[in-house]
Amino acid sequence: MRFLLIAFLLLASTASAQPRLTNVPAPFLGGVPTGTASATPLNLTILDTINRALQHNLAMLNAEEAVGRARGERWTAMADLLPNIDGYVNETRQVINLAAFGFNPAQFGFPNIVGPFNVFDARVRVSQSIFDAHALNSARAESHNVAAAEHMVKSARDLVVLVSANLYLQALAARSRTDSARAQVQTAEAVFQQASNLKENGLVAGIDVVRADVQLGTERQRLTAAQNDFEKAKLQLARVIGLPPGQVFELVEELPYVPLPDMTLDAALERAYQVRPDYLAALERVQAAEATRRAVSGELLPAVRLHADYGTLGLTPADSHYTYGITGAVTVPIFDGGRTRGRLAEADVDLRNRRAEAEDLKARIYYDVKSAFLDLQASGDQLQVATRARDLASQQLVQARDRFTAGVTNNVEVVQAQEAVALASEQYIGALYSYNVAKGLLALGLGIGEEATRQLLGGAR
Repeated sequence: MRFLLIAFLLLASTASAQPRLTNVPAPFLGGVPTGTASATPLNLTILDTINRALQHNLAMLNAEEAVGRARGERWTAMADLLPNIDGYVNETRQVINLAAFGFNPAQFGFPNIVGPFNVFDARVRVSQSIFDAHALNSARAESHNVAAAEHMVKSARDLVVLVSANLYLQALAARSRTDSARAQVQTAEAVFQQASNLKENGLVAGIDVVRADVQLGTERQRLTAAQNDFEKAKLQLARVIGLPPGQVFELVEELPYVPLPDMTLDAALERAYQVRPDYLAALERVQAAEATRRAVSGELLPAVRLHADYGTLGLTPADSHYTYGITGAVTVPIFDGGRTRGRLAEADVDLRNRRAEAEDLKARIYYDVKSAFLDLQASGDQLQVATRARDLASQQLVQARDRFTAGVTNNVEVVQAQEAVALASEQYIGALYSYNVAKGLLALGLGIGEEATRQLLGGAR
């Protein structure tokens, strides 16, 4: 019974603290495969995995394309501020009826029909905004949108790094569970052989052999399930980093112990507010909304533009002469049917929404960082307990086998000890994984996910 009590205490001590990377948007779990599968197995380190994910993860590609789209929209908005230049060349042959234009040259003895004659015109035209509050603020708004998109690329990189590293750690944990299950199978085989030998010598009852055989079957089922989970974890990892379908690869690292960053909660929060890219992007979107509102208000102000042209005009290219024209135009809005008033109302709503989103994100940063600190404390304590429990379970298994060999007890105690070892190994693997994930979530909450992960896992290669 004491082994069942140990198992119950292990479950109770670890069920309360299991930080997990949840609610990950679907694009971060997808990737764009490149190349063709090779028959040679690919050896992947965790840094190789991160670098591949940054190149092929679907969310990363989408974020980078969003920056290009935002830059295109900024150029579109700036077109109303920059010079618009075009040129043309045309030559026309025409006949004109002057009477159609209100002239009556016939009364002076001239014909109403003039022509045919040629008109040649080659000209460059320039149009330049001198003052346009709407165009100016629209361009400023799009500049803030570009900055927000660039911050979101950094945010996407941090999350891609965490997702890919997390999946690599999950695969390592699954491999560790497979190794642990294989070791349990070997132990069960040894116990079964031990019980069979003792049965042949008449030292134990046949029920002990049957019990050992059933335990061996149980351990083999666990090994099969662990191997299946390991292969599925590798498939998910391959999808995220864009490996070609069917590419065989091996994980070349062990489940790491990542050191704990030395930082207080207040210092962590201050840093997060300063550098977390999604929060900076939210602030840029607030400024973009403010500029958009000023742009709408600018539609109520006069706009000044300059138009100029320069070219050659004549009946033919040979006898044409250079001519030019310069026009200054002031457009004064008087009444637009309430269109600007409606757009101002929409801009006010958008501005309030952007400000609310920024405040909500600021509050979420506090929650993320505080939760990460709590998870670090809980999972760290959990790892210490799980480490001691694993060592204790291994020692008790050795003692139970010795007692069974000596005939002091039957192998019920051995089977219970095997179950305790299996559970303790699982809890240790889960605790070490949870502890590393908690530190990864803290780095993500601080907005330094990529830098911290690369530094802690061995550099930027």
